[in-house]
Amino acid sequence: MTIPLRAIAHFDDGESADVTSRAVFSAEDLSAVEIDVGTATARVARPGRHLVIARFLGHVEPIEFIVPPAGAAVDLSAEPRANLIDGFVLEALETLRIPPSPPSDDATFLRRATLDLSGRLPTPEAVDAFLGDPDPARRAMLVDRLLRSDEFTSYWTYQLAGPFGVRARGMGPDRELAGAIAYRVWLADQIRTDAGYDEIARAVLLADGDTHLVGPANFYRAADGPGGLAEFTGELFLGSRIRCANCHDHPLDRWTQDDYHGLAAIIATVKGDRVIEPDPDGDVIHPATLEPAIPRIPGEADLPPTEGGRAVLAEWLTDRDNPHFSRTIVNRLWSRLMGRGLVDPVDDFRATNPPTHPELLDALAEDFEEHGHRIRHTLRLIATSATYARESSATGVDELGSKFYAHRLRRPLEPEVLADAFSDALGVPEPYGAEPIGTRSVDLVDPEAMSRSLDVLGRRGRVDPCEGPGEGAAGLPRSLHLVNGPLLNARIGATGGRLDRLISSGSVPVQVVDASYVAALGRHLSAEERRFWAEHLDEHRPDAEQRATLEDIVWGLLASAEFRSNH
Repeated sequence: MTIPLRAIAHFDDGESADVTSRAVFSAEDLSAVEIDVGTATARVARPGRHLVIARFLGHVEPIEFIVPPAGAAVDLSAEPRANLIDGFVLEALETLRIPPSPPSDDATFLRRATLDLSGRLPTPEAVDAFLGDPDPARRAMLVDRLLRSDEFTSYWTYQLAGPFGVRARGMGPDRELAGAIAYRVWLADQIRTDAGYDEIARAVLLADGDTHLVGPANFYRAADGPGGLAEFTGELFLGSRIRCANCHDHPLDRWTQDDYHGLAAIIATVKGDRVIEPDPDGDVIHPATLEPAIPRIPGEADLPPTEGGRAVLAEWLTDRDNPHFSRTIVNRLWSRLMGRGLVDPVDDFRATNPPTHPELLDALAEDFEEHGHRIRHTLRLIATSATYARESSATGVDELGSKFYAHRLRRPLEPEVLADAFSDALGVPEPYGAEPIGTRSVDLVDPEAMSRSLDVLGRRGRVDPCEGPGEGAAGLPRSLHLVNGPLLNARIGATGGRLDRLISSGSVPVQVVDASYVAALGRHLSAEERRFWAEHLDEHRPDAEQRATLEDIVWGLLASAEFRSNH
């Protein structure tokens, strides 16, 4: 398909002109779109959503093409619509002629929602209770129970600790944890009491005092210097990488060099390390003028010298007319539950990286504001949508289906969640240095807490504010550790562990396997799996051989992709 390109410039004096011949057009994906400069056309090579970026005199505009796959149109009018989310998603799928996957079964939904909202595997008791519940509203009731749980507070404190910069100061034995502990305790209290996200933002921006005692004051220790804190603030609350405007105006977005250094100038009015306090004389030097930068609200106006910059910044950020604040946080929440952001990456909002579903993003932001900026409310909205409940198997073009939520996106469990899942499935807790036995990995404040398992799984530190699973060590070291290391092998058959208790209870081998499936995968054996294991497990084998076989089966479950992913 060949599409003509045209650029019209509108000037300040009211005049307009066709500047196609002087504009520069570039494709976001060179493998999908080819630009012919001579004819000012774009040739689209494959179906999907494609972007061409037009540039003229420092202005940048994205051009979006939607090219559906060949074939008959799809009618999705009969698809379930549980809440406001589903209509927007189905409309895009219908445009792209992508049929959505069917709803997941109850066992899959239980495991998915429990991991997403509490960071835990469902217990065997929870599995049997949920699968035996005839109430048609059982899924919504499950979501509500999870949102009220202590595990939700713990897990979502862990989720927000990274973006908010909760971390130890320094490295090694002299690292300082008191500030991180105070910050995390405060953040957990905000999650527990369902404080409005606008209240949380104002609290950290306006905080000062002893960081060992005043948790939110640690916000000003999350990055180095006014410039670093300006970048940190931009990514967290605006979803924008304003660091690109440090040395020059952002080449792909609205942010200017004045915006960057104006925001840094506001933050420069705070000083201190352990004790954060106002510094009315603080400033930063603007590299273009070599003079102190004028405090400025990004994208807005310079601040009068008499106005308190932090208070104005906090008010502007959380104002309902601010187009960035609510859209940024609901996009983060969507990404956590759905596997990718409507804008992806979540800290890269810009004109040249538009959302896949702009109307949905706006609707979620408006709904978030109407419900008091409550994180729980938006998480519930997402988790009770028909879109969230779909199977992870694709029915159409997988690349398009993944981007437009035709099916559930599989994603690996985060390192800390995986470590806790191993402990739950095995019934044997992982030790973490001097922490009490039974401490959950997601509750660790010290990123250097002794744990060979976390080091190998890919321990996520608290330094990087970007979202997403920690990468850390992966690949071959992780695989070798799963095969030969103590992470699994030393605990599978441990005395008092789950497998040891099942064998000691006198259960026949196929019952032990079924119980192991429930503990690890949140489901019972399928009929085919039950027949297979009934044929291959000899109840009359010597105990030692039988135990070794059962240990191998449990090892296989825990090393499987089904166990190590949320799907």
